[in-house]
Amino acid sequence: MESALDLLRQLVTSPLVYLLLFALTAADAIFPVVPGEVAVITAAVLAMSGEPDLVAVTASAALGAVAGDHASYAIGRGGGARRLTRLPEESRRRASSEWARRAVCRHGGLILTTARYLPGGRTAVTLTMGALRYPPRWFLLYDAVAGLSWALYCVLLGYFGGLAFQEDPLRAVLAGLGLSVVVTLLIEAVRRVRRRVAARR
Repeated sequence: MESALDLLRQLVTSPLVYLLLFALTAADAIFPVVPGEVAVITAAVLAMSGEPDLVAVTASAALGAVAGDHASYAIGRGGGARRLTRLPEESRRRASSEWARRAVCRHGGLILTTARYLPGGRTAVTLTMGALRYPPRWFLLYDAVAGLSWALYCVLLGYFGGLAFQEDPLRAVLAGLGLSVVVTLLIEAVRRVRRRVAARR
């Protein structure tokens, strides 16, 4: 266990850690199984010792998240848009796509920002927004807000987890990850409750 922690410390004190964080958070936007959030929280916990730099961790995570979201948006814009135009006029899928288009046009910024915190949600939303040809400049603006807020969220979870367990970095990492899971589940629970309330009206 100690050797694994030492190896982790060596990695986070290398300048390559920022490139790794960028790559993981970018890939996480397209492939949700990639542990982008875990990597950011872990780096923030270990930053208690002075390395890596918290500002650089936040910037790397935010830039990676935005880059990955734009790649997902481009994929949706390329393939998804063509599929939507080929759907029969009276089909259910066409009706669903039109409903999604209206929802994105009305609440695109809010949907994009909140989806960033849902497991797999950001991938589905960015692909859909690309397929529906959501205006790129507005996508960039809202996605920058979403990416930065998410990066700050992960860094603060890791940092305060590190503060709580300064003498035990491994426990700090686990505490930060556990808190992340709890917050994500709470957001998902609130979303489901709001959906049920809206359905009853």
